[in-house]
This record gives sequence, C-alpha cells and structure tokens, in this order.
Amino acid sequence: MKHFISADCITNMTYALNEAKEIKKNRFAYSTLGRNRTLLMVFFNSSLRTRLSTQKAAMNLGMNVMILDINNGAWKLETEKGVIMDSDKAEHILEAIPVMSSYCDIIAVRSFAGLTDRSKDYNEEILDMFIRYSGKPVLNMESATLHPLQSFADLITIEEYRKKRHPKIVLTWAPHPRPLPQAVANSFAQWTGRYDAELVITHPEGYELDGKYTANATIEYDREKAFEGADFVYAKNWSAYGGTDNPENYGKILSEDRTWTVDSRIMSLTDNAYFMHCLPVRRNMIVTDEVIDSPRSIVIQEAANREISAQTVLKMMLEEL
Repeated sequence: MKHFISADCITNMTYALNEAKEIKKNRFAYSTLGRNRTLLMVFFNSSLRTRLSTQKAAMNLGMNVMILDINNGAWKLETEKGVIMDSDKAEHILEAIPVMSSYCDIIAVRSFAGLTDRSKDYNEEILDMFIRYSGKPVLNMESATLHPLQSFADLITIEEYRKKRHPKIVLTWAPHPRPLPQAVANSFAQWTGRYDAELVITHPEGYELDGKYTANATIEYDREKAFEGADFVYAKNWSAYGGTDNPENYGKILSEDRTWTVDSRIMSLTDNAYFMHCLPVRRNMIVTDEVIDSPRSIVIQEAANREISAQTVLKMMLEEL
C-alpha cells in the first residue's frame, strides 16, 4: 500500500483487522521497521486524538516524527494557482510540498472541508496536491471528505465488542451548534459497508450523504425504527451534502431538532447497544451525559484504538518502501 487515502486502499479488510489485532497484542514487535525513516505530520487544522495517536504509532515502529502546524509557526500558504501573491500568504503550496517531502519518507496530512464549495472539497484539492507533488507516500489524517484512520479504529472497536456474527450498526445524525463536514460519516459508512454487518443510517430529510459512500447501507428516516434491535449506535453530526437536487444546501445546517440527541429513551429501543462517537463530543447536544457515561459507552476504547489503526496503516506503508 503506497498511499492511505480511504477504505479503498485496503484490499483485504480481514487481513487488516487481523494485523491490527496482532499489533495490539504487542505494539513494539516491529519497533525496528521504521528505523531511520521519518514521518512528517502536516496539520492545516486542530487535532488531539489524530496528532497524539499517529505520533505514538510512528514511534512504536521506530520512526522519527516531525510535526508542522501550518497555522502556527509556518508561513501562510497560498493554495490557488494563478493568483498574484500580494496578500499575507508568503509561500505557495507548490513549492512548500516538494520542500517538505525532501525531509521525510512518509507525509501525513490533515485538512478539513471549507464547506462553501462542494466541488473543491470533494475533489480533495489539498490532499491531491500532496499526492501529485510530494513524490512520497501520503497518509490521510482526515481530509475534506474522509477520515479513514478514525473509521478503521471504529471497525477495530466493533470487531472487539461485537457479540453477533452479523451485528446491526446504526449511524445516527445528531444536532450541533455549527456546520461540520461529512468526512467522519462518509468514512464510517464506507468502512462498515464493507464489514459483515447490517448498516442503517438515520437522519432528518435533507441530510443524505453522497450515495457512493452509502451504497451498502439502509437509509431510514424513522429514527425509532432505525434504533430497534441495534447492537452499536454511532452518533455524529454532519452538515448537508446537498445531493443533485439541492447543491446550494451544501455545508448548511438544515435542522436544529434536539430530539435527535441520543438519550436513554432512544437507546432503550436497541439490543443493549454500545454507544460510539469519534470525539470531541458536545455533551447534551450529540448525546446525554447519562448515555456517554454509561457502561455501554465505548468512546474511550474507540479513541485508544486510533493508535492501533494508525500503526497498522504505517506498518503496511513502511513495508512498501
């Protein structure tokens, strides 16, 4: 695996999950694999779990790690071609990327959606420039449309906690005070859609995701019906994708209905389901205290598995160098 951009980069999901299981048993079994190799982590946006878990994963493999925060301690980068650079952006990304790549063996990039231009976001312009101009393997630490390290960790967690061969997994929209990208929801649908499970996605009308990610899911607008008999409930907010009929709605908040907050009443309809969320979470908006603090909440275990997903991916990439 040269690049890690999405679930499509994993050719054998069973193999990847088994690799993750073995790595979790002994995180230092491959501590020399990354010797004299350098990972550069480039952040265009804030991060807690992604930054710490990916750095720890690289260190477990013996790699050197460099971290560059574009918004704090680096020149502001121009990303558009053909512009006269007479603003506060002192360096163009077309020069910055080859310079960055000269100092490392793998580049990991985190860059969020702007939520104003759907075409620009879904063409993954920032991530694509790193792939085209770095000449190095690129690891997606979250992009405009996808968050594959998170979803791989989610799947590792589900594999660890499932009691049934074919569990029912519910991805539910929940309210949030500001518009968020569709990246986590897209990735979760893509990864779990390739897993041996029943995936149900529930949300208010108007919040339909890009169909290429939800092809293997059942879309259920009746929230209570969606929750019935669920084994896992994954809560996440996302702003409107817009679809083909209403592209002007892209990035907008269409509903502020707080009855979609995950509470103990709606969880009582499940088969004693585990509650999941990628974190950070807005308590008593996304989920009530009672649910997230319950013994069936596995959000911390899920976050801990971010180290395992990152290490599994980095191991696969190092093996190809």
